[in-house]
Amino acid sequence: MEGVTLAQFALFVTTLSVAILSPGPGIVAVSHAAFSLGRRAALPYALGLALGASAWCLVALLGLTVLFEAVPLALSIFHVLGGAYLLWVASKMWRHAADPLPEAGARGRGFAAGMALNLANPKPGLFYASVLLSIFPGLRGFWATASVYLVALSVELLFYLGLAVVLSAVAIRRHYFAAKPWIDRAASALIAALGILLILRH
Repeated sequence: MEGVTLAQFALFVTTLSVAILSPGPGIVAVSHAAFSLGRRAALPYALGLALGASAWCLVALLGLTVLFEAVPLALSIFHVLGGAYLLWVASKMWRHAADPLPEAGARGRGFAAGMALNLANPKPGLFYASVLLSIFPGLRGFWATASVYLVALSVELLFYLGLAVVLSAVAIRRHYFAAKPWIDRAASALIAALGILLILRH
């Protein structure tokens, strides 16, 4: 593909992997879903999180993040609304921290909720915009652009679905249950802190 090398893809995958594993709301949320709901319920949620995150890559590839630069008020509004949504998610998690652990496979958060969580946070869009400009300067052409998006989607799917599978193991859920109220409240506090930071950065 014109203008795209394997070295660029390797750097992109490495950078994206490190960013995904940083303590963002998506990682906290999928870990909590796997612990508390089990694999059957966590997988659709993880799929939604991955597609929601990769949608920001598509937005950056299409150049739509330029709108945020051209209209700063739009980005400010997005920050406030996204932060408010994260605070709402955190409050629900806190309120249900003392609830009994559901049976594995119990119905809980679904695909749409996962997408909504990552779409509510514009930070991945700004991250993708800066990374794409640094690693793939002058990227053009349908196949080159599509390949970058598919790589991003694959990495997001690998991490989110992988976490859902590993952390929903019966033995891990059993250990989680012993400290469920404390773990849930810690996860809630972290998501709330990220929501507040998102609002303050507007």
